Amino acid sequence: MSKKQELIRQIADISFYTGIIIEALLVIIDKSAYVNPIEGQLFRVTFLLFLVRVCFTKYSVKEYGAIVLFGILGLASYFATGRNEVLRLIILIAACKSIDMQRCLKLIFYITLAGCAAIILLSVSGVYGAVSLTQEYGRGSVETRYVLGMGHPNALHCMCWAVITLGLYLYGEKMKWYYFLLLFGVNYFFFLLTDSKTSFLVTTFTVLLALLLSVFKNQIIRKLCVLGGCLAAVFSVGISVAIAAQAYRIYNYVWHGDRTKITMFFVKLNDVLNGRIRILVENEGFEGTTGTWSLFSRPGNNYFFDMGWIRLFYWFGIIPGVIFLAAVFILMIYCYKKQDYMAAVMVVSVSVYSVIEAHVFSDYLARNYVFFLLGMYWSNMFGLSSPSEGYWWKIPGLLKESK
Repeated sequence: MSKKQELIRQIADISFYTGIIIEALLVIIDKSAYVNPIEGQLFRVTFLLFLVRVCFTKYSVKEYGAIVLFGILGLASYFATGRNEVLRLIILIAACKSIDMQRCLKLIFYITLAGCAAIILLSVSGVYGAVSLTQEYGRGSVETRYVLGMGHPNALHCMCWAVITLGLYLYGEKMKWYYFLLLFGVNYFFFLLTDSKTSFLVTTFTVLLALLLSVFKNQIIRKLCVLGGCLAAVFSVGISVAIAAQAYRIYNYVWHGDRTKITMFFVKLNDVLNGRIRILVENEGFEGTTGTWSLFSRPGNNYFFDMGWIRLFYWFGIIPGVIFLAAVFILMIYCYKKQDYMAAVMVVSVSVYSVIEAHVFSDYLARNYVFFLLGMYWSNMFGLSSPSEGYWWKIPGLLKESK
């Protein structure tokens, strides 16, 4: 019996890691100049691979109940929109139980790092992919910025942010202060190439927050840093919703001469965001604004724009969006409780970055590292399998743990 159980475990783990490798490679292929003709079929393959692990994994009754409940949510989203990302995500998170997440994320980290290096080398050697791109970037003049095989300068610096953020989660707690200076230097180097202010500022913020949490061992300072980061994450979602609700004011400013104070505020905010709010009203249906949101979205909600949190609600619906936000909020509290500070840094960084960029809200599950944190912690943070872990709302220093 033990040999049979070991064989089942091996099949389950091989299926999971095969799915992870494929998902990580799909992210790299998407960032390159190559157009993948079988992308949809590969998504189905990874779904089945993760499902195999779910079928071969033992769960508690409560865990099975949660999987079924969220599975129903995924099916509702699929039937409403024709998009299967929610269902794929739920199966991925369920499949993460008992997985060594450090090992899993290291695998993703090194595949991503090696893949990005390969794209850059192929580009600069003239083998495949453009080195630079000359065009008008919405700043009123034609500019030449480097892309190094990734199609757009923002995409290049986005991958710089992604690799640094994941690297900080994996190694930040043990890093010496001079390694953080090196990361600042790498970030600035890519800024010189791309002139991507958003990615530069968010990456700088991420490295600085990780530096403070790593260098200062004082718990008060650490808690203040995590609290500040969590407030930044909450603000990121709030300002995104406000933008989606008030984007029409940019249209009124241009076409109806609206010069009220609140309109002028959003006009200036649009300038700061390099015209991203304007994109929401440069289409007939004002796609992406709150008027186009619905409970489970709809098949026609497929307009592309940069702002991640707005895309979450627009593409996937209000109910899936609110549930995901609640899960992320609970995850931040749980990371605080477990003193997993680098996980908190990653959640905060993804949240802040998603105000302006939609990199993590896409068809590619391996783009969003928060999904894997949810996969690691979902059972314990809801008290589904190990009551001794406590529940997410029992925060040390605020509420006493029950004995």
